[in-house]
Amino acid sequence: QHFSHIIASNLDQAILVITMKKPRTSLGFIDRFLVSVESYGIPALLVVNKMDELEGEDEAEWLRDIHEIYEPLGYPVLEVSALKDQDIRNKFLSHIQGKSSLISGHSGVGKSTLLNALIPGAGQETKEISGYSAKGVHTTTFAELFFLPEGGDLIDTPGIKEFGILDVEEFELSHYFPEMRQFLGQCKYNNCTHVNEPGCVVLQKLDEGYIHPYRYQSYLNILHEEDSHR
Repeated sequence: QHFSHIIASNLDQAILVITMKKPRTSLGFIDRFLVSVESYGIPALLVVNKMDELEGEDEAEWLRDIHEIYEPLGYPVLEVSALKDQDIRNKFLSHIQGKSSLISGHSGVGKSTLLNALIPGAGQETKEISGYSAKGVHTTTFAELFFLPEGGDLIDTPGIKEFGILDVEEFELSHYFPEMRQFLGQCKYNNCTHVNEPGCVVLQKLDEGYIHPYRYQSYLNILHEEDSHR
């Protein structure tokens, strides 16, 4: 409810800070976040932090996936290193100036470090990742509002572990996946859930490569999760 309350209050965009490791942000988590903000009709920006720590083919492939999956859907991907970038404010300014933005992400992804870099005098307390768990230490306990000198504001939220998708009917979930939304109303059945129904255009488009298999798997995971809560 806390998240719902914040996100419903006149936001212009939601920013999700993600990382390749310590902790690695899963695609499933990103998709849950995006479904949440889509359900409120709010644009989203993905910020890949800790770019200075990128190493190896596995991590390079993760980064390519992020760009290839989300940018075609209209979610910009911004690469930063909150600790090392000298021009981080310039990188960010066009995305946040004059807007009210929610900034979120797992604990440990560097939101506080990012806020310190973006807002002079923000004075956010930052802590090192806890070594044994690599899940990060919670440093923020409540939402805080920071005003940008250039106009606009950032709402910082606690490190969020899981997003529950609230009150979404089975046939509605696909409305919050932009790549499925464009084909809605074309299936044989009005209340098609795009799982195994005959005459499903979404399944046809998945086969044709218009819908990324990772995103479709996230869709199924969320659908079945919601189903088990009924």
